[in-house]
Amino acid sequence: MIKKEMIAMLLAGGQGSRLGVLTDNVAKPAVSFGGKYRIIDFPLSNCINSGIDTVGVLTQYRPLRLNTHIGIGIPWDLDRNVGGVTVLPPFEKIGNTDWYTGTANAIYQNLEFMEQYNPDYVLILSGDHIYKMDYEVMLDYHKANKADITLAVMPVPIEEASRFGIMVTDETGRITEFQEKPEHPVSNLASMGIYIFSWPVLKSALIALREQSNLDFGKHVLPYCRENGKRLFAYEFNGYWKDVGTLGSYWQANMELIDVIPEFNLYEEFWKIYTRGDIVTPDYIAETAVVDRCVIGEGAEIYGEVHNSVIGPAVRISEGAVVRDSIIMQDAYIGSGAEINRAIIAQNAVIGDHAVLGIGEDAPNVYNRSVYSYGLVTVGENSVIPSDVRIGRNTAILGETLAEDYPGGELPSGGAIIKTEEKDGESA
Repeated sequence: MIKKEMIAMLLAGGQGSRLGVLTDNVAKPAVSFGGKYRIIDFPLSNCINSGIDTVGVLTQYRPLRLNTHIGIGIPWDLDRNVGGVTVLPPFEKIGNTDWYTGTANAIYQNLEFMEQYNPDYVLILSGDHIYKMDYEVMLDYHKANKADITLAVMPVPIEEASRFGIMVTDETGRITEFQEKPEHPVSNLASMGIYIFSWPVLKSALIALREQSNLDFGKHVLPYCRENGKRLFAYEFNGYWKDVGTLGSYWQANMELIDVIPEFNLYEEFWKIYTRGDIVTPDYIAETAVVDRCVIGEGAEIYGEVHNSVIGPAVRISEGAVVRDSIIMQDAYIGSGAEINRAIIAQNAVIGDHAVLGIGEDAPNVYNRSVYSYGLVTVGENSVIPSDVRIGRNTAILGETLAEDYPGGELPSGGAIIKTEEKDGESA
C-alpha cells in the first residue's frame, strides 16, 4: 500500500458569486491575480514549498479553465507517478448522483481517493485565498499538541468577525468554543479555512455525519468532533492572508502588490509562487507610453499611460489611453483615447476608443448592490464596450454591448448591462 504522511485536499469548486461577472464563466480559483497568476496558484505553491507532493483538487462549478490550468501539475512539480495532483470532480455512483453539497460532503465523497494513500494526516485547504504558509510548521504544531484537529487562525478586526468561524482558546491554544459566522462574536480569532486532521478522526467524523444535508466543516464536523471530546487546537498565523471573495478585497489585494514595499511580496526567492507559463512575446513599452507603479505581464503592449495598475499578459493599451488604479486581465484591449479609472476588466474584454470608465459619484448598484460596490467598474470576460460611451462607478457590464445599450451614450453610476444566454439584453 502507498503510504504518505500528509496529503492535501484543496476545495476549488466554488462559484464565487460575490465576484459578480468575473466568475460568470470561470470558477473563482481560476480567476487571474497579480497579472500572471491564478488564485489557485497560491495554495498549490504552498503545498509543494511545504513538501506536500499529493494534492486532490475538488472541482465543480465551470471547471474547464481550472482543469486546463492545472493540467498534470508540471508548474508545481506535482507531475508524479505516485501522488502528484489529481482533479476530483463529482461523479456518478450506483443508485444516485450527487453534486458536492458542502465542504465536508465534498471530502466525504472522496474517501476512496484519500484511503489509497493511507495518510497519517489530511490537510484541508480552500482554493481561493492569497497567502504564503509553510504547512510543515503547522503540522509540527499539530503533533506537539497531540491534536486531533488543528485549525489555522488569525486575528481580524472585531467588526469583521461575523464573516468568519470564530474561536475561543485557553492558554495552551486548545479551542474551548467555536462560533460559525456569529451575529455577536465573542472573539476576533478567525478560522482561515485551513485544517489538519488526524486521518482516523476525519474519516470517522465524515462517516458518522454522512447523512447530514449540506455537510460542512464549520457547521457540522468541527462541533461534532469537539462535542465528542476530540482535541482541537488553534494555530495562529501572523503572515499575510487575504480572502479575495469580494470585488473590493480582490481589487485591494491586487493594488497591494504595487506598493513601494509590498506587504505581500511576489519577488522573493525563498517562497516562490509557481504558475503555468504560456509562450508569449516579450512585453513592449512604446516611446509614447508613461508607466508608473505597475505590474506588467508578459506580452503586454503599452502605448498609452498606465498608473498604479496591474496589467495581465498580452494586454494592449493603445496610444492616448489612460489607465489608473485598475486591473486589466489577459488579452484585454483598451482602445485609443480611452480613460479607465478604478476598474476590473476581465480576460479578452474590448474597450472602445475614447470610452470613459469610472466617472461620477458613487451610487448603489441597481442590479446587485452588495456585489457591485467599492466605487469599481467591473467588466466581464469577452465583453465589448463600444467607443465614446461614458460609464459611472459601481457598474457592471457583461457581454457584447452596443451603442444603443447606453441611452445618451452613458451608463450612470449604479447601472448594469448583463447580456448572457439566460439574461440576454438585461440592463438596469
